[in-house]
Amino acid sequence: MKRQMTGAKMIVQALIDQGVDTVFGYPGGAVLPIYDEVFQQNSIKHILVRHEQGAVHAAEGYARSTGKPGVVLVTSGPGATNAVTGLTDALMDSIPIIVLTGQVPTFMIGSDAFQEADTVGITRPCTKHNWLVKETDRLAATIHEAFHVATAGRPGPVLVDIPKDVQFATGTYAPPSPSASHYQPKVKGDLEEITELVAAIEKAKRPVFYTGGGVINSGPGASQLLRELVEATGFPITSTLMGLGAYPASGDKWLGMLGMHGLYEANMTMHGCDLLINIGARFDDRITGVVDMFSPKSKKAHIDIDASSINKVIRVDIPILGDVGHVLEDLLKIWKSRGRKTDKEALGKWWSQINEWRQMDCLKFKQTGNTIKPQYALDRLEALTKDHDRYICTEVGQHQMWAAQYMGFEDPNRWMTSGGLGTMGYGFPASIGVQMAHPEALVINVAGEASWLMNMQEMGTAVQYNLPVKQFILNNERLGMVRQWQELLHGERYSQSWSEALPDFVKLAEAFGAKGILCQDPADLDDAIMEMLNHDGPVIFDCVVEKHENCYPMIPSGKAHNEMIMGENVDTQMAIDKDGAVLV
Repeated sequence: MKRQMTGAKMIVQALIDQGVDTVFGYPGGAVLPIYDEVFQQNSIKHILVRHEQGAVHAAEGYARSTGKPGVVLVTSGPGATNAVTGLTDALMDSIPIIVLTGQVPTFMIGSDAFQEADTVGITRPCTKHNWLVKETDRLAATIHEAFHVATAGRPGPVLVDIPKDVQFATGTYAPPSPSASHYQPKVKGDLEEITELVAAIEKAKRPVFYTGGGVINSGPGASQLLRELVEATGFPITSTLMGLGAYPASGDKWLGMLGMHGLYEANMTMHGCDLLINIGARFDDRITGVVDMFSPKSKKAHIDIDASSINKVIRVDIPILGDVGHVLEDLLKIWKSRGRKTDKEALGKWWSQINEWRQMDCLKFKQTGNTIKPQYALDRLEALTKDHDRYICTEVGQHQMWAAQYMGFEDPNRWMTSGGLGTMGYGFPASIGVQMAHPEALVINVAGEASWLMNMQEMGTAVQYNLPVKQFILNNERLGMVRQWQELLHGERYSQSWSEALPDFVKLAEAFGAKGILCQDPADLDDAIMEMLNHDGPVIFDCVVEKHENCYPMIPSGKAHNEMIMGENVDTQMAIDKDGAVLV
């Protein structure tokens, strides 16, 4: 039913009608009418962050862990520009968020007014779509359209810029009407192309499923269909960083993550396969490496909701445009109707080869001496938390890769990390968003001390709202991944890859009113982790680790997937011949 109300009230009503329960934001002059309406209602919780970048990352964590869009409210000018990093991060990783920004009054736009910025112009390259609303009567429909665009098709961030006079003025409010939208992405795949893929599955001798975040974005049904397909065909499956959890890490068909720091068996399988089935991934450079040497002998299929992702990086033989869930449903139906055929004899030989590659035990490490190895820290964190109702966030760097390698994910939406943009400072505010969405769950942010310091001010948010987020900092006193590259590629010239003025993290936690824990001895690690888990409030855990540990396996720049560098504890007596076979 249409009603008359102010623009500010329309915004709050639209959020309520869209089912929003939480907004992350920071007030300022250009959004005060909206904040006044927020004050006068009890349907939506507002979380006051300490920086607008933190608001967007928190909304990303909320969205990624729930499957619902995250919502942000910030002021004009610097409020909007501070949100740009989070918007770009969400665009790269296909996270649905709606950012509402204040703007100077319409009659002042273009006059360099106080806290004015061309928000629509600035954010056009880093949003799926954005709007500047100059008429109050158009405000409600625009916000409803923003939710539709953010969540339909390939998800992503959108922004609505709202001048202050539009917020004060009265207009007509109408409830959501998604059918009125012009944006209707194709979700059903072409049945001829799906049938062509089924035929390839029936004949494949060395197949592999290569899955990405698109499986998770499609919803829990897509992950269930993927699991059914893997178990029914018996094909091996690997995943990008963003796709972890779509297939369970405990599954016997699971090869682990692939790519630059992926597992040996995953990368070798990708290199040697004859049928590569990409489901909801975008062939990004962390996976493909040198394009000309990527999976050179395979027929390639690509299932993706985003037409621009197909044939953008890798030319494929079977392109299927559509939503992963819909396509997998049709794929299973057609494959079953044709007799559930696979080349079982060839598949048995393929698994024998994969199991040989698994024997490399590429994540093997030795915890010796009195210094904690970062791999050991995450191995113990995994062992002591895996039976909890657990969500893991990360910052960006070595610790992120070690977390992906040593921590297992059984379900989708349990792993929040910055994949495409690689945003240091993402994990802490993301963990706040996850904890808001899942107040009873265990939420841990695996961090490096350098990344964590980028948004450390959000400790105030965690304490204010009594959010029991656990900040598990692997403190090597270095910019670990930068230092690793400098060691391997730049002649061990360690230019600016460490800080000589790190805080005492225990005292820092206490200064914020939280709990701090310091652990430096591997013998104390289990007890210290349990102390962190048993504390019912926010914790900063300072885990002092080996300073110069490198993250392996690693595909060096310019090399193919079968040319990996291994860690010092891996059995290097195994060599790889030109055909990708292991020689012991």
